[in-house]
Amino acid sequence: MDPVIAVAALSVALGAVIAFFFFKNYLLKQRSEVQTIAKPELHSDPKKPSKPSQPISRKSHSKPHSHASDKDQNKRHHPLDLNTLKGHADSVTGLCFSSDGRNLATACADGLVRVYKLEDASSKSFKFLRINVPTGGHPIAVAFSDDASSVVVASQNLTGCSLYMYGEEKLKTSNESKQPTKPPLPQIKWEHHKIHEKQAILTLSGSTASYGTADGSTIIASCSEGTDIILWHGRTGKVLGHVDTNQLKNTMATISPNGRFLAAAAFTADVKVWEIVYSKDGLVKEVSNVMQLKGHRFVIILMRIQKL
Repeated sequence: MDPVIAVAALSVALGAVIAFFFFKNYLLKQRSEVQTIAKPELHSDPKKPSKPSQPISRKSHSKPHSHASDKDQNKRHHPLDLNTLKGHADSVTGLCFSSDGRNLATACADGLVRVYKLEDASSKSFKFLRINVPTGGHPIAVAFSDDASSVVVASQNLTGCSLYMYGEEKLKTSNESKQPTKPPLPQIKWEHHKIHEKQAILTLSGSTASYGTADGSTIIASCSEGTDIILWHGRTGKVLGHVDTNQLKNTMATISPNGRFLAAAAFTADVKVWEIVYSKDGLVKEVSNVMQLKGHRFVIILMRIQKL
């Protein structure tokens, strides 16, 4: 046998034996440390008597829940944080304040739209109006129409997106019955289905047309995930105009508070602005492109037009 091979085999065997004893000692040390952590009572002072374990009473540790404690907890996050609206069973997909700021509409993935009455922002509980979206769809965006009692809801299902306008029915007053009756549930006033060529709606934006010769009605802009934007008449549901951003993919769209301008952000870092031109009878005559705002370096994800 070659002596070089014999020396190499002996070195390998010796190294294996050394590695075996090293890892064995390491594993024993780790095992002893785990046992020490798992059983700390073995190392406690034997002179101290051990206290018998007592069952934990939920009543003794439960603290009364108060609205004041909620306010204190909210103020820890931000001094202006007044309250939290609870009751949604799933994620909230859309929010919108009414023009007077006294109502807040929320669209939830549980299939419900809630219109909260915000008479007192620091109240313990809020009254809200519950609107059920037709079966098979879930609301993704919401906007107020002419007043706080009329709401436009965008709903999405497997076949595409739909728009519904809900409005309250007027109560019929009769002299015979003096007992107070519950207000009727909102009813669908108009609806459109499979709009935006079955593409999802990203945002709904509503504004009262008060510029120039506008008739003061509410205009709703629905922005799809494609490149198109549709203007709707809030009360009648009539299509007032179409806009194509020609920028691959939209991000959002918004209307100025007086209903004069429509702004859209898309895939690029630019913002396109259109002017809504009204005729003498107050209706929308055309939507013309007026400017393109540049200067951003990345995609725009949020924007708002301030009232001047």
